[in-house]
Amino acid sequence: MLQSIHVKNLALIEESEVEFGDGFNIITGETGAGKSLLIGSVNLALGGKFEPSSLRKGADSGLVELVFYSKDERVEKKMKEMDLPLEDGQIILTRKLTSGKSSSRINGETVTLKQVQELAEELIDIHGQHEHQSLLKKSKHLEILDAYGEDKTTPLLKQIKTVYEEWKEAKQELEENDKDRSGIEREKSLLEFECNEIEAAALTSGEDSLLENRYRIMSNSKKILEALSETYGCTSSDSDMGSAASVGQALRSLSSVVNYDDRLGNLEAQLSDIEALLNDFNRELSSYLSDYEFEDSEFAEVTERLDLLNELKRKYGRTIDDVLEYLNQSREKLLKYENFDAFIEGLKIKEKEAYSKLISLCDELGKIRKKLAAELAEKLKAALVNLNFLTVEFSIEVEKTDKPGLKGMDEVEFLISTNPGEALKPLGNVASGGELSRIMLAIKTVLARKDHIDTLIFDEIDSGISGRTAWKVSEQLGLLGKEHQVLCITHLPQIAAMSDVHFVIEKSASDDTTRTVIREIEGEESVSELARLLGSDEESEAALTNARDMKKKALDFKQGNS
Repeated sequence: MLQSIHVKNLALIEESEVEFGDGFNIITGETGAGKSLLIGSVNLALGGKFEPSSLRKGADSGLVELVFYSKDERVEKKMKEMDLPLEDGQIILTRKLTSGKSSSRINGETVTLKQVQELAEELIDIHGQHEHQSLLKKSKHLEILDAYGEDKTTPLLKQIKTVYEEWKEAKQELEENDKDRSGIEREKSLLEFECNEIEAAALTSGEDSLLENRYRIMSNSKKILEALSETYGCTSSDSDMGSAASVGQALRSLSSVVNYDDRLGNLEAQLSDIEALLNDFNRELSSYLSDYEFEDSEFAEVTERLDLLNELKRKYGRTIDDVLEYLNQSREKLLKYENFDAFIEGLKIKEKEAYSKLISLCDELGKIRKKLAAELAEKLKAALVNLNFLTVEFSIEVEKTDKPGLKGMDEVEFLISTNPGEALKPLGNVASGGELSRIMLAIKTVLARKDHIDTLIFDEIDSGISGRTAWKVSEQLGLLGKEHQVLCITHLPQIAAMSDVHFVIEKSASDDTTRTVIREIEGEESVSELARLLGSDEESEAALTNARDMKKKALDFKQGNS
């Protein structure tokens, strides 16, 4: 349930906090006092669209905070899916609003508006002033019927979604592949040419890197040979200028005096190591130089091979491995085209089987919907009688279409007759605004008995009704308040009299500032508010007596149904 709402710096509200109660919560107030502002604030906290102009004049930022309490398994599961903390069933939704942006938190964790909206679907159901107009759309009728039987329809709808997507994928694959024969032959010829070209090259993974290195050496052979020859001349013992000759001479000179001083032995050993390393280096360099020969024909072969590899890479992939992968894929395509008729036949069977399975699931769902429609129609008719539709007939038609979709292949339409002898007709052809409002309340009442959502909000559900009908609506809301927490904005005294908790919204002006305040009232103050709703300009004893009588009548009804 919704425990409280805290609003700061929004429109006419400077700062206000309201703690709601169990059962039937009523909100009343003068026209223009800001009753709908409260619902607007709730919508903002739940991820609704924010307009910077809704901030209170002179304020840099605003705040809306809702505190819920829930032990519902679905809510706990949703919080766990979002990796959000949940302690003792308390959920705090906070939205901070500035002129440039807004941010939302759930139990202190920053979240996206989408996450807030997903969680809100498990916590609260808001019926806005014009929502009953959605009853004029057949898609809404289907939604209501499926919601009524969700334990039976939801599993099937999930299966239908999966199979529908499989069927669409198979259908698309079939359409894409079932091309004209000439096109297939052209593509087949091209693939054969490409495969032959790649296969003729007898590629080896990584050979391009080896060839590029060999080519680099060959193309710079003159520079390499000159440099190595000069290096050998500087380091060998073949020349008096060579390092090896100099080091050898130095070692012989040092050895001739080493016996005169023990300390010279270490220097002799180091110089001996240098001579050995230099000799090893010169042997390897000499070997490299003796092997450093290649024919012009070899260079031409390397160049030609590299040109071929680069051309293949330009056509079929960035590396040799990419080219080889392209070859494998092309071979697979060729195999498919060589058995093209069998391949297409396989796709047709796959598409047909998916479609057959989809139709079967849709038929099963249609049968369930027809049973649910008869059941729901009876319950809605009873609920409408309780809402002062005295001679009402109500029916729900489920008609099968010829096109399956994500929601099956049924069209659902609500039909009604409010006068004896009149044929059943679509809601849009019969019902007035006030009647649509009552029909929506009947639907909410019936669905609420199966609904796991704790809190229901009605924003002026009483539009277009009065008199005895208003009492009937009041009674149904009162009964609904026994099973759910109900918040209702109203201007009708009959509905306000049925409240378990009564709030009044008042607007005051001072120091060139207008403020809206929300507060709970009870006892005689609630009676006075009822008298105002009855149309009394003054608190006459007659108006107050009438208001007390209404409160007593509402209390008697609630006690009789407790």
